[in-house]
Amino acid sequence: MDPLQRHQDRRASSGPAGRHHAKDLEPQTEWSQVSAKTKDPTVIAAGAVCWRSVKGKIEILLVHRGDRADVSLPKGKVDPGETLPQTAVREIEEETGIQVALGVPLGSIDYTLNGGRDKTVHYWASEVNDDALAASTFAPNQEIAALDWLPMDKARKALSYERDQEVIDRFANFVESGTLRTFAVIVVRHGKAVPPENWDGPDSTRPLLHRGLGQAATIAPAIAAFRPSKLVSSTAARCVATLEPLSGLTGLPVTVTPDISQDAYQHGTGKVRKVVRRRLGKKSTVVLCSHGPVLPEIIAAVASETGTEPSAELRTSAMLSTGEFSVLHVSTDSPESGIVAVETHSPEPLA
Repeated sequence: MDPLQRHQDRRASSGPAGRHHAKDLEPQTEWSQVSAKTKDPTVIAAGAVCWRSVKGKIEILLVHRGDRADVSLPKGKVDPGETLPQTAVREIEEETGIQVALGVPLGSIDYTLNGGRDKTVHYWASEVNDDALAASTFAPNQEIAALDWLPMDKARKALSYERDQEVIDRFANFVESGTLRTFAVIVVRHGKAVPPENWDGPDSTRPLLHRGLGQAATIAPAIAAFRPSKLVSSTAARCVATLEPLSGLTGLPVTVTPDISQDAYQHGTGKVRKVVRRRLGKKSTVVLCSHGPVLPEIIAAVASETGTEPSAELRTSAMLSTGEFSVLHVSTDSPESGIVAVETHSPEPLA
């Protein structure tokens, strides 16, 4: 029996900010939903707690903003056409010169700017390795006067705002639970395709509509923000086409397999668990692009292989609309300890 069998009580559409859930952490934070069509003048931004391990101790990267004379976490506003993960990695590179990969989500903070507008900032954790640090192009400038790596407790005290300290506290929960370093299984539903009733050929050959092509282009940089090392697709043309922009962006080839195809699912010949088990064993971020009926099996396999109990959050993460994707974060050090966090993103840009 499929532990993630679809249910009718699906939440409303996630919107571009997506749905975000942390497993067995206190406080458990669910990210607010943001609509691209809202007239609310809220300023939307994204950033990360960039961290590194030095002699077994966690250090956090802070930015000294010269134009505001404060100390903060790297972040910035969403540009037109961007998704939140894309914004986070772009802003971090612009402010620090460091190219990062996003890790576990840390939720969002809300506050009011001096001019009276509301602002929401979404955060992730992001480990900075030696190569990324060595390749940094940072030079002091009018906006960012300096960068500073500090131990976690000192970094918290150095921050100018309590709201940033709250983000550090969430980050500390992952440190204390031993689940900070993660890799991800990114599950994608193919973009919008030509309807079956309008296609004379085999179902697996249905192409993407113009809308589907746009969805594929939009999610490519969003998924790339998590720095995948492998792209795996169903044999269906609509799935392969959905990953083509991501392949072009990352330089990774698309590996095609019938094991996660809808045809195999319908004929009972799919080998979803085999694919999932193999990818989890690699302990590196992978993208799996498949079909609506197959997604619950993929999510269920990840849950089963990591010892994660079925939950409403996991069921919801499998109920993707075309072009949506869910990111399942798994502990690198102990994958069997369960899924650490789940987030779901829409192909609709924020602005």
